[in-house]
Amino acid sequence: MSSDLDVFVGNTTLIDEEVYRLWLDGHSVAEAVARRLRGGVLEREGTSVAVLQSDTRDHYRTFQMLERLLHAPPRLLQQLLFQIPPERQALLVQRYYAFDEALARELLGKKLSKGTKKELDEVSARTGVGIRSCRRQGCRGRIWGARGCWGCWGGCGVPLAAGPSDPRSARRDYAAIVFFANSRFETGKRRLQFLSFADFAACAQSMMGHWSQGALGDVPLSPAPEAAEPDGDLPKSFLQDLKELKVLVTDKDLLDQHKSLVCSALRGKISVYNELEANFKALSRALVNVGGKLTHARDVRDFFVDLVEKVIEPCRSDKWSPGDLRLFLTQYTAAPRNLPGFRHQALWERYMAAITACLLRMYHD
Repeated sequence: MSSDLDVFVGNTTLIDEEVYRLWLDGHSVAEAVARRLRGGVLEREGTSVAVLQSDTRDHYRTFQMLERLLHAPPRLLQQLLFQIPPERQALLVQRYYAFDEALARELLGKKLSKGTKKELDEVSARTGVGIRSCRRQGCRGRIWGARGCWGCWGGCGVPLAAGPSDPRSARRDYAAIVFFANSRFETGKRRLQFLSFADFAACAQSMMGHWSQGALGDVPLSPAPEAAEPDGDLPKSFLQDLKELKVLVTDKDLLDQHKSLVCSALRGKISVYNELEANFKALSRALVNVGGKLTHARDVRDFFVDLVEKVIEPCRSDKWSPGDLRLFLTQYTAAPRNLPGFRHQALWERYMAAITACLLRMYHD
């Protein structure tokens, strides 16, 4: 008489990174076993298919029990049931909260709700990300829970990151997702498809860094409460103040003086000087008016569409190089310091700092 037993005895919870990745990607146990077989695990480990199946099921059970702790990373540090070394705890959190950029690009700017979840089948087909993984990444609670990543998670010593070496990068990306979801910026139009999630995340970082109450450009682990508007919103008072900048394009004398200062500074320094001189007023109106309209929800939504349609596409049409655009924006921002009738230089420079960063990031094929 004989019996077969699967026995595991130990104190430290073993985490197989390959199996964890397969679980996160939403593969079933059978699919994970098949992938491990194709990867040659039997030859490397000298084991059998039955043992491989048992090992995979055991890891999956462990990950399923750990998932409730991963929903609140500080609890992972405090619990005693699973003996997991700190570096492994960090890896579990980092991998669980990492997201696929293609999926993030699809969801960017959308209000994350039950309706969004119903669209995930289509999103999965477009991006090639497994449906279970889409559901995990698109979960409303995970995205909106990113608000706590700067304070609670960081303060508890659990780094939130897409990779072990860069905990701040993913926090900025999550902040960008929250920022876009709040502001409802349009990102799906055809003329915006050349922009990646990384492009939009960099723009969000610049806008939050220069336009919010505090500088979020270098997100601290535990920022002071006043470091940002609640929920990533931009201050309404700042957006209202931007209307004051319209004087630069509505006052004919200021507009002419501004043009004269910029053109004098750039004569002989950029390859598109003639185009700049001919189109300065149109460009200036576009740059000023895009900020002056941000008090209206519809115009906030079209912010990036306006930048592309009214600034980037005309510059591309005139064959501006990125260097030309950088020189122009630098002089364009600095010139009002020498305009006697202009009294909003600090507001102007704060506004143009983010606009410049966005345009330079977006100005590519």
